[in-house]
Amino acid sequence: MSGLFVAERLGRFISETGWAAIPAAVRREAPRALLNHVGCALGVAHDPAVTSALAVMRSLSGPPVATVFGHAVRLDPLSAAFVNCIAGNLLDYDDTHLATVVHPAAPVAPVALALGEARSLSGEAVLHALLLGMEVECRIGLGVSPGHYDRGWHITSTCGVFGAAAAAAKLLGLDAERCGHALGLAASQSAGIVENLPSAGKNASMGNAARNGLLAALLAEAGWQAAPAAIEGKLGWARAMGDTPDCESMAGALGERWEVARITYKPYAAGIVFHAVIEAALALDLAPDDVTELLVEGDALLLARGDREVRNERDARVSIHHAAALGIVRRRAGVADFEMPAVEDPALGAFRSRVRARCDPGLPRGAARLTATLRDGTSHSRLVIHPSGSEANPMSDAALNDKFRDNLRIAGIPERADTMIAALRGLEAAPNLEAAASLLIQGAAA
Repeated sequence: MSGLFVAERLGRFISETGWAAIPAAVRREAPRALLNHVGCALGVAHDPAVTSALAVMRSLSGPPVATVFGHAVRLDPLSAAFVNCIAGNLLDYDDTHLATVVHPAAPVAPVALALGEARSLSGEAVLHALLLGMEVECRIGLGVSPGHYDRGWHITSTCGVFGAAAAAAKLLGLDAERCGHALGLAASQSAGIVENLPSAGKNASMGNAARNGLLAALLAEAGWQAAPAAIEGKLGWARAMGDTPDCESMAGALGERWEVARITYKPYAAGIVFHAVIEAALALDLAPDDVTELLVEGDALLLARGDREVRNERDARVSIHHAAALGIVRRRAGVADFEMPAVEDPALGAFRSRVRARCDPGLPRGAARLTATLRDGTSHSRLVIHPSGSEANPMSDAALNDKFRDNLRIAGIPERADTMIAALRGLEAAPNLEAAASLLIQGAAA
């Protein structure tokens, strides 16, 4: 099999991997990822970014067969996947595969749910497709990291389209050849740039990752074909958008090495590399007025993403300066602490101006060291290597349930949380998505 192209190898993996053959410890990540994704989406279901996307897609939608989370609305699967992907990723509060910085569920779960609902598929089938789609997405991302992201490609958008295509191909029951073609077709529909992360441009590329991946699988189902080496070929996706691809990271040891087992979940609504900054600032436990300067050190990715001026809430979610200020000034970092009122808070703004960032290539990705210089001339340092929610310090099921409840409190529907948690965690036994989808529609705020 090693002589096959990447899309062919992954196509066989998608088509031939049964649910029962996946280790139980890996399978358990499917409902965890789904619960986390749906909670994040419901928390922002009525944000203007989501409602405006819904209005646009509703005007273009075909038959209404797939639920839009938190709204008493159904759209066609392509349109529902577009809107739900935007919602799930809007606050940067979703899951993360740290090796690639991909947010795996956001482009994949909306496709699995929309197609599963539209075609009356079982809960097990949906979870199975979700897991395989996230695996493919992370593997392709791993094969082009770090050069792909360093060139300015937003890796969740660009690789998310492959995960969405893989999940859809599995649910459509495509054979190995057509699964491979779905991935090759997805390669021609991959886009998203880092420059647009602080803007609605990120929303557009995320929504398209879900929608275009589903479209690629539907076209493959209809008989469309792609070049066998569309992913890694001389003029293929990976070389056009990065360095020489690592094909073994993409398609080696399939079914033996599981990247989805490395997915982490966020306790803070900010980029995951900022979590150590928050927790190191909390650990310093200093009075803000005593600090004359706060030095934040981390790896190159932390500085590339977060050494920025904070002008809006999108900037705040990926800002070293804002993350550090929250830990020192507010002693918390909840969802509201990254919104515009916090951006405009004079106390936070004043402290952000005292924060300086410096690269320390010796620190691992996701770690941060904070050193505060005080008015009396003394200094205090804290190093956090494994913050809460990291691979080495993961969120428990109970913590994920609490996060879901918090998101539903933000949505104004806290009383519905436990029923929805039970439905999503028990989805594997459900004959179809009818009951779960009805809860998501009922999740709409009055």
